[in-house]
Amino acid sequence: MSAEIEKPPPPAAVGNQPQPAKRAQQAAANYLPRQAARGAYTARGIRRHLPAVRMTLSAMLFLALMYTVTLTKALLIPLVLAAFLGLALNPLVAVGARLHLPRWLSASVLMIVLIVGIGAGVTQLAQPAVGWFHGAPAAIRNFVPKLRNMTRPLEAANRATQSLVNAPSGRVAPPAPAALAISTWDVVSTAPKVLAAVLGVMLLVFFFLVYGDSMLRRLVEITPGFSNKRHAVAIVRGIQTEMSRYLLTALSINAGLGAVTAVMLWLYHMPDPLLWGAVAMFANFVPYVGAICTTVVLVLVGMLSAKDANLHAFLPAITFSAITVMEGNLITPMIQGRSMRLSPIAILLWLLAWGWLWGVPGALLAVPMLTCAKLVCERVHGWGWFAAIVSR
Repeated sequence: MSAEIEKPPPPAAVGNQPQPAKRAQQAAANYLPRQAARGAYTARGIRRHLPAVRMTLSAMLFLALMYTVTLTKALLIPLVLAAFLGLALNPLVAVGARLHLPRWLSASVLMIVLIVGIGAGVTQLAQPAVGWFHGAPAAIRNFVPKLRNMTRPLEAANRATQSLVNAPSGRVAPPAPAALAISTWDVVSTAPKVLAAVLGVMLLVFFFLVYGDSMLRRLVEITPGFSNKRHAVAIVRGIQTEMSRYLLTALSINAGLGAVTAVMLWLYHMPDPLLWGAVAMFANFVPYVGAICTTVVLVLVGMLSAKDANLHAFLPAITFSAITVMEGNLITPMIQGRSMRLSPIAILLWLLAWGWLWGVPGALLAVPMLTCAKLVCERVHGWGWFAAIVSR
């Protein structure tokens, strides 16, 4: 009798599967779409927070840059000053190169002329400046009696008010002001630092004039791609030409303003007109603020040098104000053109920022730095908005 072969039972239908197996299949089927949805939600959240993260990182980078600029100002101020002087004098060296003169020879002649000019100017102006510094307290004490006629009504009203408010008491003489003096030790201890700073700036200017074009050529050579090289050459040459023209124009205008101021003060028989003309020239590198400070200085000088306290003491300051208004609204815009004009708000904010960071040197270098930043941003893709904001 043959043994019967047992057949395996038919597979159970899906609906008849046990409940745990059915749940495992459903979980496996829903796992991938759920993971994809979770990943998409995470990516959307990251993209939504990217602007805040970028803004935070930009603010941290800006604060770190400001701290670095403040910490290294002793190094950066001579570098920036030498770079601007090199840009201003580079056209003269280029003219010598076109005449087949070596760059080192043209740069050496320019440096000698510059050093002799600075030395002659300091020699001419140092003695009057020190004389005014020492004689200012005595001049102020001598000028106080001249104001008696103008201040007598105010003093009478002040005494009447004090007699009504306070009981009469003995008057106490005010303490005499301490005399200002510059000792020999101050001069001896400060002179090496000043000479070292001037010598460092002059050496930097000399090397910028001699090797500046070589450094630019090396920079262009390492730039990848022919189109990038051509764009880099156009940017560098454009900035160099525009900045040289701007610096030479500003230097010429300020020197003319200083000369006109000195002649005006000489015609008014003011003491030391060359000193105050030089003050007006250097102060005019700081727009608006420099003219205001020079006007205040001329008011004080006119009051101290006048024989009587009358309106004639204010004529030099009033005339200087008229000269600066004409220069700022007519001469400078006509010579420089609209391409170099900057917004007054941008200039004042820039002056506040760099004056706070670097002091007086920062205020003097602020406008050239703003002009250079504007020229760079006009030629760099993605930064045109800054040039549009600071333009007038």
